[in-house]
Amino acid sequence: MRMAVLVVSDTRDLATDKSGLYLATALQQAGHELHERVIVHDSAEVIQKQVRYWQEHATVDVVLISGGTGVTGRDVTPEALAPLWTKELPGFGELFRWLSFADIGASTIQSRACGGLVGRMLVFCLPGSEGACRLAWEKILQPQCDVTTKPCNFAMLMPRFEEGSA
Repeated sequence: MRMAVLVVSDTRDLATDKSGLYLATALQQAGHELHERVIVHDSAEVIQKQVRYWQEHATVDVVLISGGTGVTGRDVTPEALAPLWTKELPGFGELFRWLSFADIGASTIQSRACGGLVGRMLVFCLPGSEGACRLAWEKILQPQCDVTTKPCNFAMLMPRFEEGSA
């Protein structure tokens, strides 16, 4: 699969971004292609612009977004994606928080991790910490992006994402 990593942060750059680097490295180690790794500021407009660009101008199958999923005033990633969803995947956020509880306890309630389809492109919004990105990748996303995962996975369903759409 062809994947892009989008890091949402007002303080990180490519040299200091551990979570995006982890995701980029992990997806390549799993055999996927890294299309691009980009860092943008915590701005709904900027986040939407980048995701729309990948949807319209690039052949990207999956976008992994790190950051902006908390509860502070600057955390706007879920709000940025809300108008773009063609189908939400509430199970992703639910499963992420359930798994995260083992690591950080009740603090997991502060996570607004989410996922869904933007057209035919899978988009997953993860917390900005490297540990959270590692958990999401290893326990949820890597298996779902592997065509050998049974009984089903996103990789095998991708050709059917636009069935019935005009």
